[in-house]
Amino acid sequence: MLDTGDKAPNFNLPVNGGGKLALKDLKGKTVVMYFYPKDMTPGCTTEAQDFRDRIKAFEKAGAVVVGVSKDSVKRHDNFVEKQNLPFKLISDEDGTLCEDFGVWVEKNMYGRKYMGIQRATFVIDGKGVIRHVWPKVKVKGHADEVLETVKSL
Repeated sequence: MLDTGDKAPNFNLPVNGGGKLALKDLKGKTVVMYFYPKDMTPGCTTEAQDFRDRIKAFEKAGAVVVGVSKDSVKRHDNFVEKQNLPFKLISDEDGTLCEDFGVWVEKNMYGRKYMGIQRATFVIDGKGVIRHVWPKVKVKGHADEVLETVKSL
């Protein structure tokens, strides 16, 4: 997994609502990039709602929030509409961005091993350098912790 001080990998991927988003489009802004397993699931919905409910505070702190999963743009569009999400969700269907950030990992549930996205959040500064990492995120209280960190940058 990438760590504090590492350069964030470049990307140019499709997002909800059409179009693409590239790291260079976010130059000069603090970016909160959170990786999550799947749209419409309980933990992922709660996490998205928590970022949504604090979006004004993130914007006031000069930060842009972006979610990333392997879901399709169509699924992201449905998720954004259903949850009224005011930020972009990147569709990383082939998993390249997840692999580049090191969040595509082997998981183990009830003795069954499988590959999946490890919930993680990265704060990237305006120059594309990772300033903070939360690996293995626990959803409860996470958005507040990220917000406090962004405010301190």
